[in-house]
Amino acid sequence: MENSSKSIKVLIVDDSSFMRKLFSDMISANPIFEVIGRARNGKEAIEKAEQLRPDVITMDVEMPIMNGIEALKIICQQEKIPVVMVSSLTKEGAYETLKALEYGAVDFIQKPSTSTILNNESFQKNLHSKLKIASKANVKPSLEINNKPLRATVGKYAETLTKKQNNIVAIAISTGGPKALQYVIPQIPATFPYPILIVQHMPPGFTKSLAERLNTTSAVSVKEAENGDVVTPGNVYIAPGDYHMEVEVVNKSHLIKLHQNTAVNGHRPSADPMLRSLLNCNYQEAICVIMTGMGSDGTEGLKDLKKRLKTLAIAQDEKSCVVFGMPKSAIMKGIIDEVVTLEKIAEVIVNRIGGR
Repeated sequence: MENSSKSIKVLIVDDSSFMRKLFSDMISANPIFEVIGRARNGKEAIEKAEQLRPDVITMDVEMPIMNGIEALKIICQQEKIPVVMVSSLTKEGAYETLKALEYGAVDFIQKPSTSTILNNESFQKNLHSKLKIASKANVKPSLEINNKPLRATVGKYAETLTKKQNNIVAIAISTGGPKALQYVIPQIPATFPYPILIVQHMPPGFTKSLAERLNTTSAVSVKEAENGDVVTPGNVYIAPGDYHMEVEVVNKSHLIKLHQNTAVNGHRPSADPMLRSLLNCNYQEAICVIMTGMGSDGTEGLKDLKKRLKTLAIAQDEKSCVVFGMPKSAIMKGIIDEVVTLEKIAEVIVNRIGGR
C-alpha cells in the first residue's frame, strides 16, 4: 500500500457486519484507499468521524439507534467530511437518497443484492471512482438549514415573463446536482415562457424521484421525460436514467426523443446529444447552463451549439460547485459567457427574458 499519509482514508458505516467486511475488502483492494474505521450506526459514525477524521465516509441509510440521514446532517454540518450514501434499489431507497443529497451527501452508490455483489467488478470500480471524487469534493451546508425563500429572489421580474419567444433552456449537471437543482428550479416563476431540459447523471428510478421532489417545491411543472412528450413552455423535462434525451421536430412540434445509444463521455444520459439535438430544432436562442459535476460532459455539445445557434452559455462558479469538473471544462474551452454562483443562476436565466 502507498504511504498512509497520501492514501484516501475511508470510514465505513453499515449495521451489517457482512457489508462492513465486504466494503472494507473491496475498498482496500485499491492501494489509494485506507479503511481506517467501521461503524455500526449513525451515532458511532458521528463519534468516529470526529475521532478519526476520514477523507470520505460510506453511509448506509437504514440503521438502528440513529439512521444514516440523521448522522449525515450532523457530520456535514459539524465535520464537513464528504459522505457517499449507499442506497437500496427501491423507490423508497431513491427517495431517501435524494433527501440525503439535499442534506449534504456528495454522491451515492446503489447497493446490489447480496447474491450479486460478491465478485462484482463493475460495482467495485464504480465505488472506487465515487470515493476518489468525493474525497476531494466541496461539502455544502444542508438545504434544511438554508431557510431563504428561493422564489422571492426573482419575483420582481415576473412582469417581463410574457414575451413570446421560441427559446429553450438546457442544463447539464452531475455530482452535487440534485441539491443544486433544488436551489435553481424552485426560483423559476410559474409564468416562465420557455421549456427547460435537464440532463442529470443518475441511474434509472432516481431521476423519476428527483423530478417528483422538484415538482413539489417548484412553481413550474417538473417531470421525468417520456418518449414523445411535446416540449412546451414553462415545463421542465428531466432525462430518465439510462436514456439519452434529445429534441426533434415532428409536424412543427418539438418532441422528446429517448434512446439507448452508446454512452457518451461515460454517461447515459449525456448532455452532449441533448445539446446537439437543438441544432435540428426551430429555436431562436438557447440558454445553456453547465453546473456542478465531474468530467467534461456538455462541453463539446455546447461548443457545437454555439457555432450555429444564438446561445447564452452559463457556468456555475468553482466556489459553489461540489465538483468543479464540467463547468471548468467548458470555461477552459472559452465557450462560457457568464460564470455565476449557484444562488444567481435562476436570476441570470430570468433576466435574459427581460432583455437585460
